[in-house]
Amino acid sequence: MNYDIIIIGGGPGGYVSAIRAAQLGFKVGCIDKWIDKNNNPSLGGTCLNVGCIPSKALLESSHLFKNIQNSEHLGIKANAKIDVKKMLANKDKIVGELTGGIASLFKANNITWLQGTGKLLKNKQVSFIDGKNNEEILTAKNIVLATGSVSVIPPNMKLGKRVIDSEGALDLDKIPKKLCVIGAGAIGLELGSVWRRLGSEVVILERDGFLTTADSKVSRTSASYFKKQGLNIFTGAEVISVSETSKFATVKYKKAQEEITEKFDNVIVAVGRKPYLEGCIDKDSGVKINDSGRVEVDDFCQTNVEGVYAIGDIVKGPMLAHKASEEGVVVAQRIAGQKSQINHDLVPMVIYTHPEIAWVGKTEKDLKTSGVDYKVGEFSFMANGRAKSASETDGFVKVLADSNTDRILGMHIVGHNASELIANGVITMEFEGTSEDLSRMIFAHPTLSESIHEAALAVDKRAIHTINKK
Repeated sequence: MNYDIIIIGGGPGGYVSAIRAAQLGFKVGCIDKWIDKNNNPSLGGTCLNVGCIPSKALLESSHLFKNIQNSEHLGIKANAKIDVKKMLANKDKIVGELTGGIASLFKANNITWLQGTGKLLKNKQVSFIDGKNNEEILTAKNIVLATGSVSVIPPNMKLGKRVIDSEGALDLDKIPKKLCVIGAGAIGLELGSVWRRLGSEVVILERDGFLTTADSKVSRTSASYFKKQGLNIFTGAEVISVSETSKFATVKYKKAQEEITEKFDNVIVAVGRKPYLEGCIDKDSGVKINDSGRVEVDDFCQTNVEGVYAIGDIVKGPMLAHKASEEGVVVAQRIAGQKSQINHDLVPMVIYTHPEIAWVGKTEKDLKTSGVDYKVGEFSFMANGRAKSASETDGFVKVLADSNTDRILGMHIVGHNASELIANGVITMEFEGTSEDLSRMIFAHPTLSESIHEAALAVDKRAIHTINKK
């Protein structure tokens, strides 16, 4: 069968690209192989099925539970109890509604959902194999590769019943008394937070430093908050081996030349993700794959083969759903002849712990390394009225601006709803705004966003609700 566009992968990059392409009048086929826990085909990829969405559902449930337990200062006394099975059922309900919604959007936009696997061949042909192992050769004027990523499982960490990956961690139906998380990135911190709030003793082992890609103050401050919450985070910890029996899992690791062996109820392996290209691209297709295992693309996501594009986790840049989605839109619009593009320098980063962590643009280290003369404005949520009233005073907003042009070069937030607040930085920076621009805007009172206004004022030592550093 012939299509205008065939998209291989139905995750946040693939399904969004398919919908936008259909809106532009193209005949679109989207190949996806995901099968959910009920053995039904499901769109949305890792993000909606076993990633972003279900993890946020558990984070919300566990955060609410913890808040209820610690609300006596608000005049609320409650004997809260957690029903893990109901919590998981709610998570599954949310996932089902959202993935079902995508299927409805496909139907409404006349997108052909091809349930099975796809492999790019030469001459822009695609081998499609359905669930019954029947093969069909499809052709299209344009191909979009959007096959996503999978968890990295080191050879010394074999998965089982007690040693699980991030997907398995979303279906634990019993609160572990003692839990080990290997990896202190976004996934490890979020999953560790869920089970710590529910009562687990949590040990997080990180081979490198803590949040090394974040601003140094963000990293340092966040670590202190997590320590107060009871997350035991050990950096410089090299895991030697992980094994399990029917009763427990054993982790052997090395820290400061000391070899330590500990037993846990469960171990979550969250050391990162890698591009998924297995069986997706035939060597005769001509598409180049670099040494890091990612597809080579230009700034508009086109590969070295004309009419073949790649987006999301299999190309350069951070492995984030929102980045993949925007790349999918850009590709569909460029195929339609539009001059669409994405600013990869302004992809916001978010970690959904509590407090949340979010940033966009450059860190101080980046600017120092580049020799850029900059100025800094900071404001603590401790001095924000809305944060006070909500008992959410942990954290701060930090704005970095060019000393000569005043253009905002970076925004960094630790605090309640940082994931929502960071959009202020993205929008301002996308329009090449300055700290003066932000300081002249009117922010509603009382809101958390006023802290962004104050941080912008602080760049030139004009903040109202804090003592300005000279």
